[in-house]
Amino acid sequence: MANQRRRLIGRVVSDKMQNTVTVAIELRNMHPVYKKVVSSTKKVYAHDESNSIPVGAVVRIVESRPLSKLKRWVVEEVLDQPAS
Repeated sequence: MANQRRRLIGRVVSDKMQNTVTVAIELRNMHPVYKKVVSSTKKVYAHDESNSIPVGAVVRIVESRPLSKLKRWVVEEVLDQPAS
């Protein structure tokens, strides 16, 4: 990892678009008052050049320049394929 771009790990929840996948990022933070771990989910669009990543795959995405109106991430690596 030579550059300072942000990298996140998430699960692919949709692959219905061309060259684009929807990745759900699960964020876990401690509540400031109640000290309980609260999880929230953020969905982002990521560019998939090969157009071959299936739903359920765990991927690492990296920040990039704006590729479209909503797409600012690129799939860097597929970490885990779903069992089919």
